[in-house]
Amino acid sequence: MVSPPAAYQPRPGSVLDVDAAFYDRLAEHVEQRELVDEFVIPIRSGRAWEVPEGYLCRLRTVDGPQVGDLNIWNRHNPRERLWASRTRQLQAAHVTRHDRLWSTLPYLRPMVTITADTLESYGVDSEGGRVHDLLGTRCDPYVNRILSDEDFDLHCHSNLVRAVLPWGLTEFDVHDVLNVFQCTGLNDEDKYFMKASPARPGDFFEFFAEQDLLCALSTCPAGDLSIPLWGPDARDPLEVCRPIGVQVFRPPARLLDGWTAPQPSRYAGRHGLLAPDGPRG
Repeated sequence: MVSPPAAYQPRPGSVLDVDAAFYDRLAEHVEQRELVDEFVIPIRSGRAWEVPEGYLCRLRTVDGPQVGDLNIWNRHNPRERLWASRTRQLQAAHVTRHDRLWSTLPYLRPMVTITADTLESYGVDSEGGRVHDLLGTRCDPYVNRILSDEDFDLHCHSNLVRAVLPWGLTEFDVHDVLNVFQCTGLNDEDKYFMKASPARPGDFFEFFAEQDLLCALSTCPAGDLSIPLWGPDARDPLEVCRPIGVQVFRPPARLLDGWTAPQPSRYAGRHGLLAPDGPRG
């Protein structure tokens, strides 16, 4: 059976038409980068950090497979943030090299472009699983209450809430995530499934900041997802929880020649709203 074509078909030369050669050059010249920030996020925790416009950020599985839940905001305007559902439509439900992560309305522009992914070759496994998931979202204590009737404060949602508080953000700013290193899909009943991450020690997922960013990552309390959090076989997966490393790099300025930061959407309409007649006497 032939699949229908993608619904969102860009015109040539649009912002969806990625200059692959430019991003490949950024990925290739690793030895010429300057490391400007590096840290490790411990298990079952979260941290937020800045990635300036034109810099690269790498997420690494330092000790083995571990899922990370990623949020992204414009550093100067947190109302502009990662829009997972539109990214699914414009790119794919699972993203890899040369895909972009898009921001919310009314901005609708690339926030990052993925430059390197050591799991790119994983493709689609025999059960329909793929890596770096935008289908699902973060685990949270509210759904955990529904599924287990227990309270647990180290879900990804809570980890992200704690991570962003020092940056002046709140729980209301935490949003749908990119599940980095997570393997997921839809089963025969069209229901979401998760399976063990195929990541190995040293695997990485790297992106280029198309604007000044604030990023936050949670190291998922389910670890590599090889042990279920819910259901009849559920048990505490602490033994499969591992840290994730973060590195921020400044590339050589010459590699950015010709690049300009994407501008917000050029939609100039007023949504059909009429201007008011003015003050009345």
